[in-house]
Amino acid sequence: MDIKITRSGEYIERFSTKGLVISHICSGDGTEVIHHKLEAGFRWYIAPEEGWLALEYAHILAGELVWKKQDEDVVLRPGDSISAYMITEMAMFVASKDTEFLYVVSRPYFHNYSGSIQKLFDLAVKIEEKDGYTSDHCDRIKRLSVLLGERLGLSPYEMYILSLAGFLHDIGKTQIPEHILNKPNKLTDEEYEQMKLHTTYGKQLLHDTGMPDLRIVGDVVEQHHERYDGKGYPHGLQGDQISKPAAIISIVDAYDAMTIDRVYQKGRPRDVALQEIERCSGSMYHPEIVKVFLSIGDQLA
Repeated sequence: MDIKITRSGEYIERFSTKGLVISHICSGDGTEVIHHKLEAGFRWYIAPEEGWLALEYAHILAGELVWKKQDEDVVLRPGDSISAYMITEMAMFVASKDTEFLYVVSRPYFHNYSGSIQKLFDLAVKIEEKDGYTSDHCDRIKRLSVLLGERLGLSPYEMYILSLAGFLHDIGKTQIPEHILNKPNKLTDEEYEQMKLHTTYGKQLLHDTGMPDLRIVGDVVEQHHERYDGKGYPHGLQGDQISKPAAIISIVDAYDAMTIDRVYQKGRPRDVALQEIERCSGSMYHPEIVKVFLSIGDQLA
């Protein structure tokens, strides 16, 4: 008998990002046991995947996980478990407090989850620092986009795409020359045309991963500087030609840019930024989404 003891804190491999730590504890015959630790407010998703035939099982160890179903919220507490074979639709869970659970899956999963995503998240964090933002910029865009998406009644899958796109929205700036990215004064027309390419570069980077969901995220990323009146870039889309996740990120990103201190400008007060968003409703921004955004003004950091 070959029995292995895993001591507390030991793991084969670990992946972490803001609000989430997953630790690959053990594996064998294709089955993996993965410990998840979520901070309060973090959203965890189980998504269907073409050709994926696996048993998935989660057992809550501590905290509280809320399954956000279309018609109700199901609260999972320590000792509760969920399981599924052949996931057919996206399921979204929210940690209502700091939460830990064991996730068991009957097919290799950890590297698929951590590899490409970790690289992209690292790139996103690097680019926000180069672009004069604090290292929390991407996380703020994700958090506020998700808050707005919930108020707009987006489906769990749309929320999943929105969450990723919010965090990765500016990843294409990794392809922009640093002297343009960090120029302290106004860009020339030629430099501005180069800067605008970051949306297309972002789409290309995400498409190149070969991951179906990230290809969809890439399409959102490409659209986040389109305008409701058709005067945005790169394709001059207008109105409902712009995906709802992209329209959400456009508003949230503009609000964050206005309210955060940058190297070349001091952030505006929240009320002033909200007035500017309202002024541009119907021109730059989708009016219905603006209306909902303004309604959550008191929840904006």
